[in-house]
Amino acid sequence: MKRILVAGSTGAGKTTLARAVARRRAIPFHEMDALAIVGPDWRENQELLEDVSHISSGPCWVFDSFGHPAVRDLLWDRADTIVWLDYSRAVVIRRVLRRSVARTLFRRRIFGGNVETVRSWFSVEHPVRWAWSQYAGRRADIADRCADEQFAPLDVIHLRTPRAARAWLDTVGAADRPR
Repeated sequence: MKRILVAGSTGAGKTTLARAVARRRAIPFHEMDALAIVGPDWRENQELLEDVSHISSGPCWVFDSFGHPAVRDLLWDRADTIVWLDYSRAVVIRRVLRRSVARTLFRRRIFGGNVETVRSWFSVEHPVRWAWSQYAGRRADIADRCADEQFAPLDVIHLRTPRAARAWLDTVGAADRPR
């Protein structure tokens, strides 16, 4: 477990779990949204493929993403472990709602220095609407990839509840650190 991709629906808790795994394994963590969005007004990184290719060529890493479309195949080909947060829609929506409300009320800066605003809640790309509309498709896409022969060498850790994720995380520690 040296090249780890934490996959799941928007709002499932990929970033939180990926950071914890990276800290416990003492390997670099990379936030996909921070790599993909690099400026104000949600400006996209035009060098995303090159950046992720460079990072993922390293011996150890953790990414918090199913994979941005431009780099999805690259990450899945280079990963050795997929941690799939396959939570119910109710858990995901509750989490993304709580996160977005806090970000909006407290004007918390996120990737690229951007903030969620009340106005942004009316966009089809707002995280809450995105999580709802993309839930079934994302879940099916991850399941298909996990079952695909191309990715058979991957160790898939399929976690269906936050409790299962906490229990699994408790097993990840110093003894597992890459050498």
